[in-house]
Amino acid sequence: MIRLRCNSNILLDIINFMSNHSYLKVALEAVKEADIVINKYYSKDIKTTLKSDLSPVTIADKESETIIRKIIKESYPEHNIIGEEEGRTNHNSPYTWVIDPIDGTKNFMRKVPLFATQLALIKDDRVILGVSNAPILSELIYAEKGKGAYLNDERISVSNINKLDKSYLSYGGLGYFNKAGLMKNLLKIEGETFSHRGFGDFWSYHLLAQGKIDIMLEAKTKFWDIAALSLIVAEAGGKVTDLKGNSVNMKTTSIIATNGRLHSLVEEHFN
Repeated sequence: MIRLRCNSNILLDIINFMSNHSYLKVALEAVKEADIVINKYYSKDIKTTLKSDLSPVTIADKESETIIRKIIKESYPEHNIIGEEEGRTNHNSPYTWVIDPIDGTKNFMRKVPLFATQLALIKDDRVILGVSNAPILSELIYAEKGKGAYLNDERISVSNINKLDKSYLSYGGLGYFNKAGLMKNLLKIEGETFSHRGFGDFWSYHLLAQGKIDIMLEAKTKFWDIAALSLIVAEAGGKVTDLKGNSVNMKTTSIIATNGRLHSLVEEHFN
């Protein structure tokens, strides 16, 4: 087994192990460089600005996305890129990289360690690679289509829980459920589960893929927040759809993610 040192030298062992032309190797190199940028700013008080949708952005978000784009372009200049901070670069390629440099910027701003860099690769509208790196937690999860999901160098899988009254539920922002008229739905399923917490952002998906929780619900999301995580959960043996049961795609705005065994039971609460 390769032992990763998820700190300032994050990913070096596994990157060296990869083939020189691996999409995953490039993705891990990009995330490693973003990690260096993020750690540089994490302990500092940095200026925050608001985007048009009123979500915050910092210099760490911008610089880490820039370095990820640079590394992707060096290896695959013909590929499309979509990033949360810099928008879309379109080369009419069947391959598109999707970047969320810091998923959990509000946590990052307050020195709460629950944030991660998300990087996905799509081919012909299907996610084929996903990387989610939480640098302060020393937690790197990655997956390739058909090859399983891994936490650092260990393969991971979802839980075997198949009853709601034994399940552990997490959910995203309550305000979004309220605005969507789904608060009653959420409260009903919450009351049927064994336990529930609102972890939000990437962290719930990390826990789900490791079998530590069983259900994650979001009433509002964006594709760069969920692209990598949707493949990771699926490759860990779970299932991810929107709240209506549709497959995840670039237009997805809500999420049901489960260990698979509970999925139909959860869908019933929203349809």
